[in-house]
Amino acid sequence: MASSIRVLLVDDHPALRMGLHIVLEQAPDVHVVAEAGSGQEALALIQTLRPDVAVLDCQLPDMPGSQVATELRRLELPIRVLALSGHDSDDFLTAMHNAGAAGYLLKEAPVSVMVEAIRRVGRGETVWRPEQLARIAQWRAEVQRPWTSLTDRERDLLLAMSRGESNRDLARRLCISERTVEFHISNVLGKLVLSSRTAAVAWMKDHAVERWGG
Repeated sequence: MASSIRVLLVDDHPALRMGLHIVLEQAPDVHVVAEAGSGQEALALIQTLRPDVAVLDCQLPDMPGSQVATELRRLELPIRVLALSGHDSDDFLTAMHNAGAAGYLLKEAPVSVMVEAIRRVGRGETVWRPEQLARIAQWRAEVQRPWTSLTDRERDLLLAMSRGESNRDLARRLCISERTVEFHISNVLGKLVLSSRTAAVAWMKDHAVERWGG
């Protein structure tokens, strides 16, 4: 008899975790080894328990699920990630795909679909649907084209602006004049076809650049 697929459930809603835990344990070849309610807790449990699959929520209290998945890749841990989300949005799809997730399921998916996805992911397969991959490709084309048109310095400035750094802060950190900062910001606004610094920050938030990895 094949060994069970060892699963870690990562979601910040205890009731949802409990429900998933109960239904997944009904599958004879799936064993939930632990639950986590945050990204840091998940990373600690994965390094200790070494589960086969992490069913990972895209939104956690301390960090995005894509950041957890990216950290797992950096640590080169032998675990596969199956993204779980309540949002069928292109930016979350892209972020989890970029982070190396093996698939993306909505929380409303039937239990049978989730169990089969866990089985396939546990075998080393991916479960991305063709329509999801098409949406990711379109999102990258539409969103990353203007981002990739920016220079490294311009990207750094835009990311810093989205974190609330002032022109004076930027000038001091980059060892350049405030006039040079203003020049770079003007170039950024022109390339993104935006009218103001506020609009640039809103663009970063709307397009979730930090989630999909720049």
